[in-house]
Amino acid sequence: MIARRVETLVRERLNHFPAVGLLGPRQVGKTTLAQSIAATRESVYLDLESPVDREKLSDPVFYLSGHESKLVILDEVQRMPELFAALRGLIDAGRRRGKTSGRFLLLGSASVDLLRQSETLAGRIAYIELSPFDVLEVPAVRQSDLWVRGGFPESFLAPDASRSLIWREAFIRTYLERDIPQLGPRIPASTLHRFWTMLAHSQGGLLNAAQLARGLAVDGKTVVRYVDLLVDLMLVRRLQPFQSNIGKRLVKAPRLFVRDSGMVHALLNIGDLESLLGNPVVGASWEGFVIENLVAAAPPRAAPLFYRAATGAEIDLVLEIPGHGLWAIEIKRGLSARPEKGFFIACEDLRPARRFVVNAGTERYPISEGVDAIGLKEMASILAAL
Repeated sequence: MIARRVETLVRERLNHFPAVGLLGPRQVGKTTLAQSIAATRESVYLDLESPVDREKLSDPVFYLSGHESKLVILDEVQRMPELFAALRGLIDAGRRRGKTSGRFLLLGSASVDLLRQSETLAGRIAYIELSPFDVLEVPAVRQSDLWVRGGFPESFLAPDASRSLIWREAFIRTYLERDIPQLGPRIPASTLHRFWTMLAHSQGGLLNAAQLARGLAVDGKTVVRYVDLLVDLMLVRRLQPFQSNIGKRLVKAPRLFVRDSGMVHALLNIGDLESLLGNPVVGASWEGFVIENLVAAAPPRAAPLFYRAATGAEIDLVLEIPGHGLWAIEIKRGLSARPEKGFFIACEDLRPARRFVVNAGTERYPISEGVDAIGLKEMASILAAL
């Protein structure tokens, strides 16, 4: 089993908060991680998709009060949002008796339903996102596999590329036909599949709701609602533009990325590295892969943005890191790491504290004053150490 970096953080938060919410898309490994934690302490596991376990919680206060001394793990907690009111009362009553931490671990596959309840548990819960595998969790020799297959455990660990693709295609169908209708408004699976595929084709493109709406024969507001849903399900990243008063006209539309590179390739029927390298999406796919890995490695409060001016000056990824200032990161797929002129102009505009060009290599070396070329894994390691 591949160890997850976030496990240490989850254990730490359980030592300080009565409840911890672990968020991530389905099949990303939340239950496996929770079971690893449960193995080291007295605990109770309830799957809220199971009718038997839901019946146990018909009177949640009575049932959970009987397990006050244990860690209670509630899986797919967004299925029972009414639980949050009971949890608040139990947490507050427990605090008065000295039970101030490590009582509940809540696993949720959708931030939209779970975070609607965050106000109820304000001050009582810490939220942590579990992403698919990243470059710091897998062997360096398998970085290309991680890019092609994506980081969902069943996909990455499949015996071969063909079975990995089959798993991802089944995952997409299940999400569209079963999971999304349960979590959000009723949307035809075929329409949402077309929309998701359109996002994969335009990976990293600026959100143009009108253009997407024409392709789907819906209106722009409906497209925005689809985007919101996929963002809330943690399947799509909406990378916001950097905005500042620097006297230049800046792009204001966000960029959209299908977050897992393996899902991009499955939506476009790309099964292996050779097929990917010959596909026009290869550059955008690599950029999205790098961004997801760096965001996963960065401190939780780091804000990921991009910078683009109307003049053409741009930076692929800008990280606002508390205590460390702005970091400017340009992304190149090839080993030739020299960035375009627009990167240097953008750096003059923003004057970031650190400047890097991340490429597909493994060596680190300076390419100009204050700008280093660096491999993805080393860049992720630097961010994770902050």
